[in-house]
Amino acid sequence: MAKRVYFAFHYQDVIDFRANVVRNHNLIEGTEKAGYFDASIWEEARKKNPLALKRMINAELENTTVTAVLIGTDTYARPWVRYEIFKSIERGNSVIGVHINGISGKDKKTKLLGPNPFDYLGLVISDDGKNGTPREWDGKKWINYPELDAFEINEQPIDNRNKGFQLSHWLSVYDWIADNGYENFSSWIS
Repeated sequence: MAKRVYFAFHYQDVIDFRANVVRNHNLIEGTEKAGYFDASIWEEARKKNPLALKRMINAELENTTVTAVLIGTDTYARPWVRYEIFKSIERGNSVIGVHINGISGKDKKTKLLGPNPFDYLGLVISDDGKNGTPREWDGKKWINYPELDAFEINEQPIDNRNKGFQLSHWLSVYDWIADNGYENFSSWIS
C-alpha cells in the first residue's frame, strides 16, 4: 500500500526544478507504483500569513505517515521547513532527508550538497524520556524553538534523558543521485 508523504522543501528548489524531480518521479505509473501520495503544499502557501500558513501545514500533514525533507542549498535555514520538521516529529511521522543538489536544475547545473537541516535542529529529552523540547541552532548557540512547546516522543533510553541531541542523531539522510533515489525512494519511506 502506498504511503502518504509530506514533502518539505525550500521553494527555490521548486523554481529550480530539483524538488519537482523527486516529488514527481514514478507518478506517471500511478501512486501505487510510486509507493506514495504527495501531500505537500505549493505556491498558495507563500501568500498566507504565519497563522494561516501554520494551519495549512498542519492540515496537509494530517493523514501522512512520512515527511521527506528535500535538502537544497538553503533548506536548513528556512523557518517554515524547520516548523514542518518539528511538527512532523510531534505528530509521529517518520522523517527522512534527501539531498537534491546533485539533480540538474533548470540551468542544467548541479550544486554542492546543502547543509543537513537535522544538524541545526534538536531535542532536549525530559528526565522521564517521554518528551522532547525542540531547539534550534541560531548560529552561535542552541535556543528553544519558539513555535512549539515540548511534545511527546517515543520513550528514550535512560542514557539519553536530560540531554540534548541533534535530530541527525535519529534521522536518516540520503542523496537522490548517489543513493539512486529513483529506484530506492519507496524503500526509504517504508
